[in-house]
Amino acid sequence: MLWRAACSCLSGSRADGHDFAHEAITSGAVAVLATRATGVASVIVDDVVTAMSDLARAVAARYRGTVLAITGSAGKTSTKDLLTQILARSGSVVATERSFNNEIGFPHTVLRVQADTDFLVVEMGARGAGHISHLAGIARPTIAAVLGVGSAHLGEFGSREAIATAKRELVEALDATGTAVLNIDDPLVRAMAAHTAARVVWFGTDPEASVRAEDVTLDAHARACFVLRYGSERAPVRLRVVGGHHLTNALAAAALALSAGVPFATVADTLEQVGLLSGSRMEVTEREDGVTIVNDAFNASPESVAAALESLAALCAGGRPAIAVLGEMRELGNSAAEVHREVGRHAAELGIDELIAVGADHARLMTEAARAAGGARVTHVTTRDEALEVLTSLLRRREVVLFKGANSAGLFETAAALAAMPIAESRPS
Repeated sequence: MLWRAACSCLSGSRADGHDFAHEAITSGAVAVLATRATGVASVIVDDVVTAMSDLARAVAARYRGTVLAITGSAGKTSTKDLLTQILARSGSVVATERSFNNEIGFPHTVLRVQADTDFLVVEMGARGAGHISHLAGIARPTIAAVLGVGSAHLGEFGSREAIATAKRELVEALDATGTAVLNIDDPLVRAMAAHTAARVVWFGTDPEASVRAEDVTLDAHARACFVLRYGSERAPVRLRVVGGHHLTNALAAAALALSAGVPFATVADTLEQVGLLSGSRMEVTEREDGVTIVNDAFNASPESVAAALESLAALCAGGRPAIAVLGEMRELGNSAAEVHREVGRHAAELGIDELIAVGADHARLMTEAARAAGGARVTHVTTRDEALEVLTSLLRRREVVLFKGANSAGLFETAAALAAMPIAESRPS
């Protein structure tokens, strides 16, 4: 099939895919999508991204499996990871790789389906109005979930209400035969029920939710424990993923899977057994010297930073020293300064022992706010190399170190470096 054997030549700011056309052919592709001659078998198009979308639309039109779509300001990839593993108990699954949820990654995912694929799971991201409706027009979802509306990309949208309108495009794309899976605990998501022709399945902690969590607690490892309820069925669940905020993701995955026909017992059992497949999302590494590293640095929004800090505080509730290494957040517009101050205050209020803020002016604002709130020791550094130097001088006993920041801050690399560092190098004499 053409879509399985072709490579797309995309041009970027650092490299041009056309330069790698020959390598693609030698690696097994029979042709490439290109905008100019490449010296190998090529399908010449005016625009490669548009051609990818057109091919994906044609494939999706022939696909007879179930399309499950996920959007939200945070948690899309974690929910997708959990859902994929639940669905795999009932059939074959093709799912978005990593966070490939834009106009390039989305068609790439769709083009991987085969005639015998039972479930296609896609993330849908948005940086503006119309983005999600465009993606939904390529592969129309059968079941679609909105996880929540936060402040990610606030600088581009201008308000949370505008973000909600953009996310709402997903449920608006459903027809009367579809199912909208909505977070009942988020007022902006709850309001979306009035904008879809589809059947609505609520998830959350509200007693009105069809799929809900009751008796929620966190264990000593900051993992959510709860009773999963669906109609008359109930089962105790202890998640393996760290962080109370993953309760929302787990409930969304459960509601999506149940809506797709997966038995309740399978859903509950799988949630207890699986973890996240994508790295740098509350990824916990225990070093031999007792230091625990929590790598949650794939990306950051105000809500996800707050959730990560609260998880760090929960992990250290037994008295272990808590260190937060926080990079700056991006795309927050005029609210950026105050949001970073609030993060610093929140860290201090939670009793975080040490805050290391990495970056320029907004990192400095975090440290100033934390210092003014009192309690936490604070350090401002401009580079992640400096952060690593500070850490190697601090780690003396069973500290828990959280890394969180925008993807561009690259703190996931610092977390990996600290985890891999020989113990002798990171423990002062």
